[in-house]
Amino acid sequence: MQKKIYLFLLCSLAILGCSKRDPILPGERHDIFDDTEVNVVGKTVAQLSDKSKNIYGDADCEYSQDEKNTIWFENKKVFKGISTDNSVKNNQRPICVGNFIYTGLSTGEVIKLNKNNRQVVWTTDVYKQMSLTGGSVIVDIVARVGIDKNFVYVGGLGDAFCKLKSINGDKVWCLNISVPVDFILVDDFAFVVGADNNLYAINTSDGTVYWKTKIKKQVSPQYDGNNIIVGREKINYSNGEIIK
Repeated sequence: MQKKIYLFLLCSLAILGCSKRDPILPGERHDIFDDTEVNVVGKTVAQLSDKSKNIYGDADCEYSQDEKNTIWFENKKVFKGISTDNSVKNNQRPICVGNFIYTGLSTGEVIKLNKNNRQVVWTTDVYKQMSLTGGSVIVDIVARVGIDKNFVYVGGLGDAFCKLKSINGDKVWCLNISVPVDFILVDDFAFVVGADNNLYAINTSDGTVYWKTKIKKQVSPQYDGNNIIVGREKINYSNGEIIK
């Protein structure tokens, strides 16, 4: 009887362990966040530097990515993910930082690969679990992944903009923001265009949203040293007001 109980406990532990595995890619599955609304605190952003950060990796990165979640080095296949039938057309491409590659997939995952052995270091889901309900699921990561020091910034169409630890993919914080285009970092702030046609100013230290403002176009924001530029609109980085 004791042996049966022992075997049952072992099987239960095995099942629980497997439940944390990623069914699409190797590596531990990381929880992202609960379904919470974005809280805008209405603070102003203090004086920023003259330039935005380079968060898009080494300029000489020679890796490419196709619409089937396959990563290539010249004509050599480095990694093959799972392709999806309902993916959104995008120009996603890998980011190279030292010996590692970071990229987002149409399956809503961000991955870190080791260049030397082509092994997946970690994989993290970047979408709300609620985004998986319904008939047609769109959780693609179409904006490029950003790297700043020991952290990864990534936003997907599955209603998630997240800061992760680059060493293991663990969440630092996540916000319920769907991200269709590249974002920028200036000092300790991320300026992110959401699929809801809002520009968000986010303190990267803790994920606090200082302000948001309506914009006309979903295009990647730029920084001119004084203002945030979205398409033809100029936005005051301090308070989010449109400059006319």
